[in-house]
Amino acid sequence: MHKIIKERRSCRDFDLNREVEREKIEEIVNAGLCAATGKGTQDGIIVAVTNREFRDKIVELNAEIWGRDIDPFYGAPVILLVAVKKGAFVQYDGSCMIENMMIEAVNQGLNTCWIHRAKEELESIKGLALFKLVGIDLTEYEGVGHVALGYSKSGEFREKTIKDNRVFWVE
Repeated sequence: MHKIIKERRSCRDFDLNREVEREKIEEIVNAGLCAATGKGTQDGIIVAVTNREFRDKIVELNAEIWGRDIDPFYGAPVILLVAVKKGAFVQYDGSCMIENMMIEAVNQGLNTCWIHRAKEELESIKGLALFKLVGIDLTEYEGVGHVALGYSKSGEFREKTIKDNRVFWVE
C-alpha cells in the first residue's frame, strides 16, 4: 500500500482517446464511498461522468469559472465529481472520498488529478441546470472537488521524493 501512496502523483497529460474500463471506474468509486465520514453520515455522493459530451460541458463550465480558455481536466476522459450534503463535515468527508479514489486509481493502473471549483459549479445556475439535465438535483449539496481520471499519455508512475524535517515527535 505504501508503494501505491508514494506513486500517486497529479497527472496533467491524460490520453482523452484511451477509454477507461468500467470495472476500474466502479472500483475507484467504491473506494470513495468507503471513505470515513463525520459521525458516519455517509452524506457524500459521486457523479461519475464518462459521457464525452457531458464531460465537455463540465470542462467548459469549470474553465469559465477559472477564467481560462483551457481544459482544466487536462484531457482526462473521466470526471468524478464529489459533493457532500451541506453541513459541518463537507470538506473533510469529501476530501477523504477524493483521496481514497486517487489511491485506488493508482492501484488500478490509472492516473488522477484533483481539480477544484466544484463548489462554484454547484453554486452556479449553469452548473445546477447542467446536472439537472441528467436528473440530479444537487441544490442541497456542496461541491468539494473532482477527480480527473484516465491513462497518462506517458504511462509512467514515479515515486515522489519526501522532503525532510516534516515530522516532529513529542514523546
